[in-house]
Amino acid sequence: MTETQTPAESTERSKRTRINTGLGRLLIFVYGLFALSAGARAGVQISTKFHVAPLAYTLSALAAVIYLVATVCLARSTQTSRRIAIACCTVELLGVIAIGTASQLDKSAFPDATVWSDFGSGYGYVPLVLPIIGLWWLWRGARWKEATQGA
Repeated sequence: MTETQTPAESTERSKRTRINTGLGRLLIFVYGLFALSAGARAGVQISTKFHVAPLAYTLSALAAVIYLVATVCLARSTQTSRRIAIACCTVELLGVIAIGTASQLDKSAFPDATVWSDFGSGYGYVPLVLPIIGLWWLWRGARWKEATQGA
């Protein structure tokens, strides 16, 4: 808080720079839900029929790890966790696009679906939209913080 700021202004600025408030809470919930669902799905698939589609099941497990790390980073809301969450969302978006494209071009490479195959169609395309919203939220918060630090 600077000499010209009131306590209310300082609190408002602090809330706006945090990534775990407002829409951030919804993102934490959705990322947590996807970490749980993708992790459970991958766990069952890997333990019962890994030989059927090892690439697909491994990619689902990787997605679960990325979702878990993003969940924790969004919840922590530190500058370091924001950077890690940006990296997770970026890898997630690139993964959805790459795996989605590959699964469309070569169906035989993905005999069983992953979280990201067909651009996340099995999950209502949420895996395609989620990292875009996540990146917007994270960059929006970073820009707000930069703008208010000079005040």
